[in-house]
Amino acid sequence: MSTTTSSIPPESEGPLEGAATAVTRPVRLIQNEATTEIPVHLLFRDEPDPVKVPLKPAVVGRRQGTGEQPRLGRPAPVRGRPLPQVDPELVERPARVLPGLAGVFAGACGLTGCLATTWWAGLLPSLTAEALRLPAYPGAGLGPAQWASYAGAGALGAFGFGGLTRGRTGRAWVLGLFGRYRGTVRRTGLLWVNPLARRRRADVRLRHWRSEAMPAADPDGMGLRVVVLVVWRVRDTARALLGIEDHEAYLRECVEAALARVPVEPAGGTRGGVTAVGDTLTRLVAQEAAGVGVEVFQVRPVRVEYAPEVAAAMRRRRITALDARQRATMLTSVVDSVEDTVTRLTVRGLVALDDYERKVLVRDLTVAFCSGRGEPV
Repeated sequence: MSTTTSSIPPESEGPLEGAATAVTRPVRLIQNEATTEIPVHLLFRDEPDPVKVPLKPAVVGRRQGTGEQPRLGRPAPVRGRPLPQVDPELVERPARVLPGLAGVFAGACGLTGCLATTWWAGLLPSLTAEALRLPAYPGAGLGPAQWASYAGAGALGAFGFGGLTRGRTGRAWVLGLFGRYRGTVRRTGLLWVNPLARRRRADVRLRHWRSEAMPAADPDGMGLRVVVLVVWRVRDTARALLGIEDHEAYLRECVEAALARVPVEPAGGTRGGVTAVGDTLTRLVAQEAAGVGVEVFQVRPVRVEYAPEVAAAMRRRRITALDARQRATMLTSVVDSVEDTVTRLTVRGLVALDDYERKVLVRDLTVAFCSGRGEPV
C-alpha cells in the first residue's frame, strides 16, 4: 500500500505576485513500498482481548515493485494415521502360582481326610481297614460332624488335584478370574493354578506365516500379486488374547493394508527391489501390530508377479526393453571396435586414407563386426 500526499510549503501559501513570476513546484510524493497489508479487524481494535490468543501476523502477498516473494511460515507437521490403542492397564504380568508338589500334597491330604472320615463313620470295608492296618472301630455313624469332615476333605482334595497343570516350553497360560485378568504363567513343569481361574493357552514361540497371493501395485501403478513371509511372535499375551478378538487375523489385515500403501518393485528393478520394500513393510506392520502385543521381525515378499490381466503386456514390454538394451550394448561394442581398428591402422602408418576411403573402411568393418556377433535375440 502506498500513500500519496500533496505538500505545499508555507511560503507559497500567500497570493502569487504574478503569473509570470509564479514558480510551479513539483508535487512531493511520499511512498513507502515496504508497508504491508493490515487486516481490517486489527485497525479498529482498541485493546487486545485478554481472553483470546493473540493473532499471528498474516502472510503478506507479493509486494508490488520489489519482486519479493511471499513469506510463508513453516508448514504444520503432518500427523500420521493414529495407531490402535489398547487399555493401558492391560499389560502382561506374572500370575501367582504354586509348585505342583503343593497341589499334590493338598490333594493327598483331602483324600486321606475322606478315608479317615469313612473309618470314623464305620463305613470303611474290613478288607480296606486290614490293608491299611487300621484298628477295629464300630463307627459313630453319619452325623453332622462326619458330613462336615467329608465336605472339608473333599474340597481340599478337589482344589489340590483340580489345580494341577503342566507348563510347556513356548506355551503360556493367560488366567482370568470372574472376568478380570489375573496374570500370565510362562513357567514350565508341574504347577498348581487356582482351579476357579479361566485358562487360555497362548503360543509364544517364534512363528512364521506365508500369505496367499495379495493384491499390490508397482511404482507405475500396474497390478501385482505378491506373496509375503511374515516372521512374528506374541510378546504381550494379555493384549494379544484379551485386548483384541483375533490377533492373527489382525496381523493379516495389517500386512494387506501395508501392501496397499507401499509400491512393490519386481525383481531386477533399479529402486532397491524387494529388499527395500521388505524393510518398509516390516517397519509399517511392526508399528501397527506392537499395540496389540504382537512383535513382527520380518515381512519379506517371496514371490512377485503381475496380475493376470496385465501379465502378457508387461512380459512383452520387458522383452522389448531387454532386446533394446542388448542392441545398444552390441552397437556400442561394434563402434568401439571399429574406432580402435581404424585408429591403430592410421597411427601406425599402415595405410593412408582419405575421407572417402575412411568411410568405406568404417562401413565394411561395421558390417563385418555385426555379422560376426550375430543378430541379438
